[in-house]
Amino acid sequence: MSTKSNPRSYPSSVAELLREKRNMPLGPGTPVESVKPVLGSLTVERAFSSYGIVDKESARLCLAGLWLLYDYLEECHVIAQSLETKEAAYWHAILHRREGDFSNSKYWFRRVGEHQTFAGLHEEAKKLSGKKKLDDAFSFLSKQSRWDPFAFVDLCEKCVRGRAADEDLARQIQQVEWRLLFEYCHQKAIGH
Repeated sequence: MSTKSNPRSYPSSVAELLREKRNMPLGPGTPVESVKPVLGSLTVERAFSSYGIVDKESARLCLAGLWLLYDYLEECHVIAQSLETKEAAYWHAILHRREGDFSNSKYWFRRVGEHQTFAGLHEEAKKLSGKKKLDDAFSFLSKQSRWDPFAFVDLCEKCVRGRAADEDLARQIQQVEWRLLFEYCHQKAIGH
């Protein structure tokens, strides 16, 4: 799998937002003002107009993911907090990690438990980290037998606080995590 979504597999309103290559910061970032009107006008019905929606909650979580992709953490939070699914907890965990609220992120990852995206995330993170000489903070990536979201929260915290050298690798992994969760929610939304 590539580390970015294939925009052609999504409705046009969503595909347009995915065309830009984004590499989200580990921290909160700066909201991209130019896309706010587009994001603000997206509804589940509009975003998925060319598909039949099977799971409306998952479709709403796709919208949460799009807000997060463009650094609108509060808008993502409002949607994620309103739903009681593993995927809502997962988006919640990511946005709190990006806010720098690392203990709250771990709380939400405990609510996620094991997730179906973890196997793919583990494999892709291993491939990305295998291409580099890793400092101690990143060494767990090559040693773990399965994805550990708590270790990744700790790694992001070290990067944000300047105690880990390769923030770019952590951002690449975070982008893979975003993509896998977004794809998962999209597939659930349309019933595939």
